[in-house]
Amino acid sequence: MLRRSLTSVVPNLIRSCPKPTPRFPPQLQYTSASVGSFNHRYDLGSVRAYSSLLVLNDLRDNPGSRQQKTRKGRGIGSGKGKTAGRGHKGQMARGTYKFGFEGGQTPFVAAFLNVALKILSVSHFRAYVKIHGHTPVGLGKIAKLINAGKIDSSELITMKTLKDCGAIGKQIEDGVRLMGRRAEHIKWPIHLEVSRVTVRAKATVEAAGGTVRLLPKAARPPPKLKEKVDSIGRLPAPRKPLPFTAASSA
Repeated sequence: MLRRSLTSVVPNLIRSCPKPTPRFPPQLQYTSASVGSFNHRYDLGSVRAYSSLLVLNDLRDNPGSRQQKTRKGRGIGSGKGKTAGRGHKGQMARGTYKFGFEGGQTPFVAAFLNVALKILSVSHFRAYVKIHGHTPVGLGKIAKLINAGKIDSSELITMKTLKDCGAIGKQIEDGVRLMGRRAEHIKWPIHLEVSRVTVRAKATVEAAGGTVRLLPKAARPPPKLKEKVDSIGRLPAPRKPLPFTAASSA
């Protein structure tokens, strides 16, 4: 009897005991009013917002949204069959593509070098000048030096004059080519002596009352007589520039 009474009394005592209410820190407590205002503010609809449970380190992708990485081995021990998921023969069955290969199209490094070379060569004319060895100088630059007092426009302007005033560099291979860049700045007569001249530059100088005289091109000696000619391969230049006269311009 005592055993039966104990078995019936103990469960009744457990059921009648007051259940303890869990106590959470203030930052984890929430009310229905706060949840409702949060849902209304962020338009979450029927989703219950637990601000204390939404943390960044618990965010996960949906299962199956990302493809798992396949580890390919060698042979039947890999779990992928005899060829281990690589197929029969070929480059990808034995190894992989070489570094930088992009499927046959122009690789990034080669394309970048092509663009860089185009940027460095500002125009096609500079490439032409580099081949033929003529140093270009524009009429606008000469007019600027005349206005600065570095060139006397009343005298003959030779390649040495352009070199001394800084219009061209010290390295002159085959001569100076006069260009018509910013030719509108030439408003007075000037007389020049250069190796080559463009049509526009010559027309501009002559329209202003000036003249352009071209230096004769030295002939190259035959290969057999090359040792008997001076080291520069042409006739020695005169010590003084040829005097400018009205008869020579006519």
